[in-house]
Amino acid sequence: MRLVLLADTHVPARARDLPEQVWSAIDEADVVIHAGDWTSPGLLRSVTDRSRLLLACYGNNDGPEIRAALPEVARATLDGLRLVVVHETGPAAGRENRLATTYPDADVIAFGHSHIPWDTTTRPTAGRALRLLNPGSPTDRRRQPRPTYLTAAIQHGALTAVELHSLPLPTSAGRR
Repeated sequence: MRLVLLADTHVPARARDLPEQVWSAIDEADVVIHAGDWTSPGLLRSVTDRSRLLLACYGNNDGPEIRAALPEVARATLDGLRLVVVHETGPAAGRENRLATTYPDADVIAFGHSHIPWDTTTRPTAGRALRLLNPGSPTDRRRQPRPTYLTAAIQHGALTAVELHSLPLPTSAGRR
């Protein structure tokens, strides 16, 4: 099962649209995961239309239409892997323990908000691994060197092939 993980797209404030490389990844994915801050109901509709399955939440910058369509926290079990998608997770310090306590049944937590890619595995209890993933942003890199998103796979109940993709820097014609 192929996954694409996105967050903090901020369309149209930070970009008119998603980069074509991201749209191609969405088209090829079995599941698209978006950890909030869409800002455009139109983008939500477009991603929904092009996704085989969308697992998504709203973020702090999303308005009433997106909040009415998406939960604050999304959950799904895919091929035995328990996923949680949430926008905000608080400060980086103590994040692993805080999320392990807040979501004790999760195997993978995808989050956004910081625009900073993150990939850690923690073991809050013996034998249990918790993977935390933030794909960064494909449209608003902030202080990061490049815009980013993640791809991964689920195989036999395990998350595999996690890859951070760096995108080209946007040209002035592609920005507002």
